[in-house]
Amino acid sequence: MKFILGTKENMLTVFTEDGRAYAATVIKTGLARVTQVKTLEKEGYNAIQIGCIEGKEKHINNAQIGHAKGTAFKYFAETRQYDGSLPEGVEVGMSIEASIFVVGEKVQVSAISKGKGFQGVIKRHGFHGGPRSHGQKHCERSPGSIGGSGGRAGGRVAKGMRMAGRMGSDRVTVRNLAILQVHPETGEIVVAGAVPGHRGTVVEIRG
Repeated sequence: MKFILGTKENMLTVFTEDGRAYAATVIKTGLARVTQVKTLEKEGYNAIQIGCIEGKEKHINNAQIGHAKGTAFKYFAETRQYDGSLPEGVEVGMSIEASIFVVGEKVQVSAISKGKGFQGVIKRHGFHGGPRSHGQKHCERSPGSIGGSGGRAGGRVAKGMRMAGRMGSDRVTVRNLAILQVHPETGEIVVAGAVPGHRGTVVEIRG
């Protein structure tokens, strides 16, 4: 089980030895340490909790610093194995570095996507909009009919109707991203493809 937190930095183009060009994302990891090992007997489930990305002590409450044995971690996250068991050899205080990942390995990355505010149905759901001819006016981006008497919902708006609303700021997981480069000296991991969020977004990388 491989797991670490980092921040999204920037995107770039990576050329491989076989001449292929990949759009890639740089994820910068920092100090990461196992802060708690949760067990089925005590917490009700098996999991590993890690703390990542150090902050200033004056910005972190004392409970978090005490839980991390004196380290001012800004973020904590948990990971579980698919079979629900605990991995062998994991202890509290163990350090986790970017070097646990290798080039060519497939990982999944989770993060909070960019918030886009209140958006219409064309941007939010990909609607085509209304016709642009035959006297139609001011309806190019309108959603169209949402109910109607005697329709499929019996004259009411059906649950789950796609309409305008808040878009973005959702937890998004992208799977099967290949690792193109690993730089242990700087803690940077370069993965192929795009990663949710803006620069500085905290992302989770799972192997």
